[in-house]
Amino acid sequence: MFNKVLIANRGEIALRILRACKELGIPTVAVHSTADERAMHVRLADESVCIGPPASKDSYLNMHEILAACEITGADAIHPGYGFLSENAKFADVLKEHNITFIGPSGDHIRTMGDKIEAKRTVKALGIPVVPGSDGEVTDDKEAMRIAAEIGYPVIIKAASGGGGRGMKVANSEEDISEALHTCRTEAGAAFGDSAVYIEKYLSTPRHIEVQVMGDGKGGAIHLGERDCSLQRRHQKVLEEASSPALNDEQRDKIGEICSKAIAGLGYSGAGTIEFLYENGEFYFIEMNTRLQVEHPVTEMITRIDLVNEQLHIAAGEGLSVTQKDVIFRGHAIECRINAEHHQTFIPSPGRIEYYHPPGGLGVRVDSGVYQGYTIPPYYDSLIGKLIVTGRTRDECLMRLRRALDEFVVDGINTTIPLFQDLVTNPDVLSGDYNIHWLEKYLAGKEA
Repeated sequence: MFNKVLIANRGEIALRILRACKELGIPTVAVHSTADERAMHVRLADESVCIGPPASKDSYLNMHEILAACEITGADAIHPGYGFLSENAKFADVLKEHNITFIGPSGDHIRTMGDKIEAKRTVKALGIPVVPGSDGEVTDDKEAMRIAAEIGYPVIIKAASGGGGRGMKVANSEEDISEALHTCRTEAGAAFGDSAVYIEKYLSTPRHIEVQVMGDGKGGAIHLGERDCSLQRRHQKVLEEASSPALNDEQRDKIGEICSKAIAGLGYSGAGTIEFLYENGEFYFIEMNTRLQVEHPVTEMITRIDLVNEQLHIAAGEGLSVTQKDVIFRGHAIECRINAEHHQTFIPSPGRIEYYHPPGGLGVRVDSGVYQGYTIPPYYDSLIGKLIVTGRTRDECLMRLRRALDEFVVDGINTTIPLFQDLVTNPDVLSGDYNIHWLEKYLAGKEA
């Protein structure tokens, strides 16, 4: 195992990684910007190093300063968490050159899956079903119109290097193609420095289903079931649950086996998530995230497997601690992403937390790095914590979630807690009858 792990992240995920390291007896190093000097993970780590001013490009994205922090502290491994440098192939390559272990996949695998066109080609060859569309980059209107006519309207144009809902446009007819293509290429170039786009069939009422996989880098792999992430706003996940209320055991086992075989064939190392759109009983690959997901706790709650612990063992060359036969799904789990935002306008709400009381009790978990008196800085993502609740059944889980939300108190700032209190009483959410467009239509109806 490692002598010392540097955590190249902040907030709740940094604290989550720190706890896993402590349980394995691994000393930790917290890096932080000047804005995060009083953050909880900084207070609890064995050592801490300030790596720059508040702006992410000068701190959490500053490879030079992070490498210097490793040299100063003697850290021999880095866990990137999610976001920031977690899917930066160059960062993984640089760490390898400096004999520092990147707790994640190889730079080559990050690079392949980071390019959505290449990722689609790769997984298709490995037997994973994909959305009908172009085989590669689309560069001109005529080509786009030809492909769209073949697969049928509506179609969606996507940035090859995209993410977070940016660089995506829907075309409902041939008249929409030119403007959508131009707009998408412009947005992609500005947001990602890569204007390449591709075209896929636009599915009208899909669910967002993702499969959690783990590979040992030596041809061994397992899946840990699926998560349903269909409640989204502007392509950003809001609530996630495991298992999906839309799948039965046969569907779950089939897509899980397809994914684990593909990961084994790829020789993939560490945690990954293969994401699908699911409609009319069919799965369509959309992307693979080569890192730990924000919503990983719901998988942990129904499998009783610590995913960060597994990441650490795999990166240390010790392989997987479980086989597929050891993975048993128990009960149901739901996660609510608690953001420092107004629950109706979604305007960010940084500031000082005057009073903080997280819920507790059987089956309730809160992953958060905030505390009473902590000031949320305005420079980063608005996620301040995750409420994860589990129950023997989905109905029990929802009842427990309602109770936990009523207990959750965060005063001094606005949060999205009232949004979830509303959602857990909605008949469609209670029945599990929703798709990726449901939440935005629901919110638009409340504004009308």
